Amino acid sequence: MELTIIIIGILLIITGFVGSIVPGIPGPPIAYLSLIILLLIDEPRIQLSTNHYFILISIGIVTILLTVLDFYLPIWGTKQFGGTPSGTRGSTYGLVTAVILTILTSGFGVLLLIIGPFVGAYLGEKYAGNNDEVALKSGIGSFLGFISGTFIKLILVLVITLYFASLLI
Repeated sequence: MELTIIIIGILLIITGFVGSIVPGIPGPPIAYLSLIILLLIDEPRIQLSTNHYFILISIGIVTILLTVLDFYLPIWGTKQFGGTPSGTRGSTYGLVTAVILTILTSGFGVLLLIIGPFVGAYLGEKYAGNNDEVALKSGIGSFLGFISGTFIKLILVLVITLYFASLLI
């Protein structure tokens, strides 16, 4: 039973890394589940102390906050660079389109996930009648927001992975 739980935990962590890059899959919360399932192991070396529970709760709170924040980073980036609501909507459409195309191409369109928000924001601004400068700034802001969110999620899943490993050693 212990080995099964550990394997499931590792699979959850791998899915967490994938979900940190691929929009639509909540990477950090999935990876966090790997820590929760370790509580099912009835092994003396994995008995958690009060400090461990404090760390688990802290990581859980950070995971929730980051998951909520991740939805706002591309929007915030678009607004910070002078984008309008049209650019924000375009960024969202570009991201959704990129996810669908990535799924339809069995992962070969993963590059689209990086440029999708940028192209969407740019096209959204152009559709609204804004000039190239506003559209380009909006696209760059959306792109930077998306990349920032992805980087932060990867760091959090890495922390979860290290803590998971430390509990097993």
